[in-house]
Amino acid sequence: MKISDFLAPDDTLVGVRATNKRQLLQDLSRKAADGVQLSADTILSELLKREELGSTGVGGGVAIPHTRLGAVTHPFGVLARLKQPIEFDAIDRQAVDLVFLLLLPASAEKEQLVPLALVARRLKAADVLTKMRGAKAAADLYAITTG
Repeated sequence: MKISDFLAPDDTLVGVRATNKRQLLQDLSRKAADGVQLSADTILSELLKREELGSTGVGGGVAIPHTRLGAVTHPFGVLARLKQPIEFDAIDRQAVDLVFLLLLPASAEKEQLVPLALVARRLKAADVLTKMRGAKAAADLYAITTG
């Protein structure tokens, strides 16, 4: 499995404006809703439940909000680079500017870890993060992330 298996170029966003975590998750839920044929409210609700368990801000300015949904049959991602970093309750207390939303099938316990591990590994590499932050357009950000 590759990141490009669950992230499409059209689901890669640059210059996203959000002032807080909830607004960002709401905006990304709206973007994901069409791709998984679910309501944005359903997605947002599940993401917020997951965030209550502990922040998905993994450090280094990166967050990987994710949830499992019964109606989702294949992993689905939305990647966003924010215009301005926002507070995300990250483990290192740093504001977040790179966010990879990941929606996973509820049925697959072990399979759900593969996309999450791929994203976490890719967004942990310092050289990749530097390139992602320097990308001029969504197409460039997509190429760096999936490369």
